[in-house]
Amino acid sequence: MTTISERSTPPPTALTPVRVVDNDVHPTPRLGEFDQFLAPAFRELYTTRNQLAGNPIYYDPPDYNRSQAMRTDAFPDDGNCAGSDPGLLFEQLIRGAGSDIAILAPLITVGHTEQETQYICEGLNRWLEACWLHDSTNWHGRYKGSISAAVDDPIAAATEIERWGDDPRMVQVLINAEPKPAWGHPRYDAVWQAAVNHGLPVACHLNRGQHHDLPMSPVGFMTYNHDMMVGYSMLAANQVVSLIFDGVFDRFPTLQIVLIEHGFNWILPLLWRMDAAFDMNFKGPEPLPRRRPSEYVYDNIWFTTQPLDYPDDKIELANALEWMGADRLLMYSSDYPHWTFDDPQWLAKHLPARWREQIMATNALNVFRLPKHLPAIANQRRPI
Repeated sequence: MTTISERSTPPPTALTPVRVVDNDVHPTPRLGEFDQFLAPAFRELYTTRNQLAGNPIYYDPPDYNRSQAMRTDAFPDDGNCAGSDPGLLFEQLIRGAGSDIAILAPLITVGHTEQETQYICEGLNRWLEACWLHDSTNWHGRYKGSISAAVDDPIAAATEIERWGDDPRMVQVLINAEPKPAWGHPRYDAVWQAAVNHGLPVACHLNRGQHHDLPMSPVGFMTYNHDMMVGYSMLAANQVVSLIFDGVFDRFPTLQIVLIEHGFNWILPLLWRMDAAFDMNFKGPEPLPRRRPSEYVYDNIWFTTQPLDYPDDKIELANALEWMGADRLLMYSSDYPHWTFDDPQWLAKHLPARWREQIMATNALNVFRLPKHLPAIANQRRPI
């Protein structure tokens, strides 16, 4: 039988420039596949709870009962979960949509205790390496991984980063945003230090709160999915303020933070307010950051394009992107295989032409230290 790799592999000398890096792709274990990668002490409990029957549902899809928040065409024919087949993902995202590199970000399931979350993260990293980054499934070299780290337990998270940090297939650390206290607290310094030691950015994706409820907002758990869809960006805003005013970037000047799927239009008024507070030069016991807050944002913080908020008047979006300096802050993301998937061709049309290359690829190539050229893929759709 002819395999996908045999049909698709071009001559080894054929290279093509990387034009699209997708920073928000969610692989999912096949049913029953994940259990073998869990620590034996936790495996039976986790299996009993049956937490991994597909991706958790965070929001309302158009056809809730049928798609469970996923693209219906992302379900493989064998009845497994959307996003569980590396070959199908390759055909839809790499060849079909035209993305050149997919940064795989498993959604970290939050355990009932810090230790359980750590067990889950350890299992996710072993699973991702064996089932997605292995040569048998990543023959094309287009999949890059994320080190899942249980930031609730900073020392254990740092240990996991050290375990995987030298693996060139792992290009970022992935944590949750919900734990308290905020990220500026020194208790997380071990996580930032481990990431900096290996030159890895730390990414955060929208997730659930403790005991698998909707994400925690700054004022408590949200009541409805619609509340969460509108309000979860405020969680990221609080973390940005904490990182800057609590001196994280003064302690770790090279640390890069990537906020995935938290929106981005809100950063402009937040920049104004943070800079205004800094310029007032409050006299108090707490030290001020060494630089204006906006400088840290442009040097150390990144946002992804999905979800793209845009008004009826597209000129207003163009103005907002211009005012916030989006070319210095944004990286493309699709949110595959969720129903909110943003096709790279569609997304690129909403960007100023002079910024498309920067946002669709160049920023990510620099942040994640990715190759600028890869072997060509036969019959690959090429984006704008």
